[in-house]
Amino acid sequence: MEKKTRTNTFVEEISAVPGGEGIRLCIQCGTCTASCPSADRMEHTPSQLIAMVRAGMREEVLSSNAMWYCLSCYLCTVRCPRGIKLTDLMHAFEGIAVREHLSHGRTLTPAMYRSFSDFVYSLGSLPEVGFMAWFYLLTNPLRALRMLPVVLSLLKHRRLSIRARRLTPEGTKQLKAILDKAESLGGVA
Repeated sequence: MEKKTRTNTFVEEISAVPGGEGIRLCIQCGTCTASCPSADRMEHTPSQLIAMVRAGMREEVLSSNAMWYCLSCYLCTVRCPRGIKLTDLMHAFEGIAVREHLSHGRTLTPAMYRSFSDFVYSLGSLPEVGFMAWFYLLTNPLRALRMLPVVLSLLKHRRLSIRARRLTPEGTKQLKAILDKAESLGGVA
């Protein structure tokens, strides 16, 4: 008697995304979760996310806050005994969540990504103070006022520039080509 197995299309979808190739290698040892400095803020730990992907819990994974708390510190990746690039996997989750409008309602990270690419694409530069002012005005204007002491301190210590560093015309052209290509491949530019 031949046994029929149901394929998990979510695992296949994640495996097909650059960075998601290692999803099937996980042995659920928990090293990634133990290494993660943000795991206590996540609705689901990194190892739980992998188990949820394997269980086909697509919407639960993509609407969770976990991948938005990833600091891209790569501790999970360098400590994984199976060599899974979990940070890349988190970015794969982010990309799918943004593309399908499933990102966590309380995270501002997708709005920041969008603001960043819009700013750089239209200006060819990133005036840091202007960019952050624009981002806060779009998302939470009152928070912009609360950030003023931080801005002043950064300016005082020359850690923040008022002047934008402009790209060369060739650099601007190359950056726009990269953003256009990312969008054509299904990314959100």
